[in-house]
Amino acid sequence: MKNIDGIKLNINSTIKEALKIIDSGAIRIALVVDSDNKLLGTLSDGDIRRGLLKNLSLNDTIEDLYSKSPTIASVNDSNERIIQKAISKQVYQIPVVDDEGIVVDIVNLATLLNITKKRNRVILMAGGLGTRLRPLTQDIPKPLLKVGNKPILETIIKNFANYGFVNITISLNYKGEMIKGYFGDGSDFGVNIDYIEENMRLGTAGALSLIENKPNEAFFVMNADLLTDVNFSHLLDFHSFSNSDATMCVREYEYQVPYGVIEVEESNVTSIVEKPIQKFFVNAGIYVLSPKVFDYIPKNEFYDMPTLFNTFIEKEKNVISFPIHEYWLDIGRMSDFEQAQSEYFRVFNE
Repeated sequence: MKNIDGIKLNINSTIKEALKIIDSGAIRIALVVDSDNKLLGTLSDGDIRRGLLKNLSLNDTIEDLYSKSPTIASVNDSNERIIQKAISKQVYQIPVVDDEGIVVDIVNLATLLNITKKRNRVILMAGGLGTRLRPLTQDIPKPLLKVGNKPILETIIKNFANYGFVNITISLNYKGEMIKGYFGDGSDFGVNIDYIEENMRLGTAGALSLIENKPNEAFFVMNADLLTDVNFSHLLDFHSFSNSDATMCVREYEYQVPYGVIEVEESNVTSIVEKPIQKFFVNAGIYVLSPKVFDYIPKNEFYDMPTLFNTFIEKEKNVISFPIHEYWLDIGRMSDFEQAQSEYFRVFNE
């Protein structure tokens, strides 16, 4: 039985408080209870992300976000019964309540099924020149630059492996032989690695056309110069439960206009806003794609990921965004590299 006191919220708790609970635990769910500890509902990472996409702030309460009709188990249910409920409802965590509705435990489907390694492929794009990081990348490819105590790409692979994703494909170009020499077949790192090699610039999506044994289930694509502690299992769940054809991770980006902004209608000034902050969602360079994407990717042509997503949008496919509120850093410039060095051990606890 787990200690569940640390994952309890009430209806007046804020999104910020909920994120602190969910991000600090392995369960990735919070329990909403009343003053008598009776279960009112559950709040998942996905619930919060959907709220953030609707422009809720971190100081808003969770009252309109949490699921008020969660799948629950009784203290009298067998493991087989709980597994059956979880699979039929497509949930991975189920609160357990007693006869009075008081929550006493929470069980994880993966634990009951003893699920470890997953089939879903991870494709890492490691062929960039790293021009903006020269001279550091003069003699070594950017994915092999050390941040903390290991290369960037090793941290990425380790993070995927921690969630059971051990089937890795690395796309190579610039100094690819060095990456091959470091990782080999992946056995030293507890994963299975194969490689594709770009002999010409194909773009993030175009490189996927080089894969011979194409995935037949949802797969990840990620740039090999990113550091993040996003929960990859939850990302895949979000993609699957949304019946998504293509899921793009997005990051909120803020920009403050350094001047007063004037709104004008014809010649009349209608408002003046002093140095407003503009907020946007930007592409975070992490994707989950369905196998059907291979039907739309041309061979031996440059084809970037935004083009693929725009094609899916035009064809009215189900295209989903997954907002990242966890740590995320694109190591594209020297200042990013220095920031990563200063933050690595705090974020990854090594």
